[in-house]
Amino acid sequence: MKKFAILADATCDLQEELQKRYDVHVLPGHVILPDKTDIPSPLKWETMTREEFYSKLKKDPNSYTTAPANTQEFANAMEKIVSDGTELLTMTISGGISGAFQFASLAAKQVMEAHPGAKITCVDSMRFGPGFGLMVAYAARLRDEGKSLDEVTAWLEENKNRFHQAGWLDDLSFVAKKGRLTNAKAFFGTLAGIKPIGEFDYNGLTTVIGKAKGAKQAYAVLMEYIAQTIENPAEQTIFIAQTSRLPQAEAFRDMIRERFHPKEILINDVFPACGINIGPGLMAAYYMGKPISQGLTEERAIIERQLNKGE
Repeated sequence: MKKFAILADATCDLQEELQKRYDVHVLPGHVILPDKTDIPSPLKWETMTREEFYSKLKKDPNSYTTAPANTQEFANAMEKIVSDGTELLTMTISGGISGAFQFASLAAKQVMEAHPGAKITCVDSMRFGPGFGLMVAYAARLRDEGKSLDEVTAWLEENKNRFHQAGWLDDLSFVAKKGRLTNAKAFFGTLAGIKPIGEFDYNGLTTVIGKAKGAKQAYAVLMEYIAQTIENPAEQTIFIAQTSRLPQAEAFRDMIRERFHPKEILINDVFPACGINIGPGLMAAYYMGKPISQGLTEERAIIERQLNKGE
């Protein structure tokens, strides 16, 4: 069976090392800087460090914007891959927050019409950032196990709702303003000491499902939340994302490793394509687990029980 290729947009936050490791192509989107310069969304720190970027973003959040790759940019990338007969899986950021999936789907149709023998499938990850990146990693692993393009596409569609986020954001104003949060009123979590705990919902947005009082309680609640939602942790690679919260991410990694003994834990940066819309203060783990409930009712109940234990 011929190995198919995987193309993901840059909001997957897979840095170059992981792109090579998982053998995936990444299509940049657009980052518009305060001086209105439009640059390809980078997945490495070149002109500034992570700390410098998030410091500048915090001071002037409204001057940075993003845009996905357009239909023609998707088509150009696809054509390069399928022109020799290679089949292609294309994965995008959640259609609930971006037009990338629509652009990719239009591009796939365009390319397959121009190349009648080409085969391209498109999957809306319903995730963003390292949660999306983890889904790409799973697709690559299944491909390496010998699964076909159709089999991997079907698996992703069936299991995308099992990719969890367990973490907090110190400042929800960014995701609220940028439309990544289901309840914009929740940004009052920026009050000192409050750690809003977020999870993905059915629409691919982040929903606040509880608010812990301080990091100590937040860590304890999150560990119990993972325990009640994760499946087969010893077989998993877990991603931990952070935006200028590396010490907290390292502490969380050590807690998860000690309790759940996963196969691997990787700490990932969140690069500008997602970072501009998330802002500083993210610290979260991403993993496979039980299907997320409609309306997050079960997940809210888990968090509520754990928060009440601490009172």
